[in-house]
Amino acid sequence: MGMLRKITGVVAGSAAIGALGLFAAPSASAASMPCSAKASACVDLSAKQAWLAEGGEVTYGPVPMASGKSGYRTPPGTFKVTYKDIDHWSKAFDGPMPYSVFFTTSGIAFHEGNIKQQSHGCIRLTHNAAVTFYRALQPGEVVEVVR
Repeated sequence: MGMLRKITGVVAGSAAIGALGLFAAPSASAASMPCSAKASACVDLSAKQAWLAEGGEVTYGPVPMASGKSGYRTPPGTFKVTYKDIDHWSKAFDGPMPYSVFFTTSGIAFHEGNIKQQSHGCIRLTHNAAVTFYRALQPGEVVEVVR
């Protein structure tokens, strides 16, 4: 039952957002996003900001974020979204990860969380940003993480 709800939420939510054109207007130019035109999501670890983009054009962001703390640093590199889980529970850290969008094979994801605290490697976003990233990103899309 839980899996059906999750799958339905992903499909229905994504379709509704796309059909209604509810993505936020760009608040930054592509020149201010430090990632390539291939990136659907961009993370700047040193600036503590993240963006969504299409064809090199910013579609959302920058938004504030938190990344991995010492011993759990978020890895820089180019990744692809592997899967999404609207109400993921971390077994490793025994905690909620709402609106998770996983993009590494080691469990790193965008998700809702306290952006004033560093994570165990994930990219923490505010509620609104996490919902937007969750709805916008699909498996296979490119995520670039830069320092």
